[in-house]
Amino acid sequence: MPEQDEVYSSKLSYDGIFNFKDFYSFCYDWLSENAGLSLEESEYSEKISGSAKEIAFKWKGTRNVTDYFKYEVKIGFSIRNLSEIEVNQGGAKLKSNKGKVEIKVTANLIRDYDSKFETSARMKLWRGIYEKWIISQRVGEFEDKLSGLADDFLSQAKSFLDLENAGK
Repeated sequence: MPEQDEVYSSKLSYDGIFNFKDFYSFCYDWLSENAGLSLEESEYSEKISGSAKEIAFKWKGTRNVTDYFKYEVKIGFSIRNLSEIEVNQGGAKLKSNKGKVEIKVTANLIRDYDSKFETSARMKLWRGIYEKWIISQRVGEFEDKLSGLADDFLSQAKSFLDLENAGK
């Protein structure tokens, strides 16, 4: 059975003006192109209450880093009180959105994701030796890289939201 360690967990909260469609696309593109993750959307729900919406969705992104290590990033988005507004930008009226955004990110480093060391008790023993004495430094390096990648994503998402709000 593959082993996994949570190496990162954080969240971001934002309340202001942003374009939901552009934000959704930005996050998806950043994770798939910059982080190289294969993304799947496991949940999506929308509730309409008067003129406001509540949207919640979850993504799971994975990337095989080596034949032993795999990155897994889980992202949960919650958008509350999302409403359409018009903003004046450079004399032109543009449609945008206003609402509260919360993003929760957890990142896991998965070791032996193909269960190559799970074939026998002897192989499990070798796995322990392999991880403790041979690749212990590499484990730390991959954990640091994955943690940095998840932190970069949250920073980029926050920057996107702040920039969207600054121009309005």
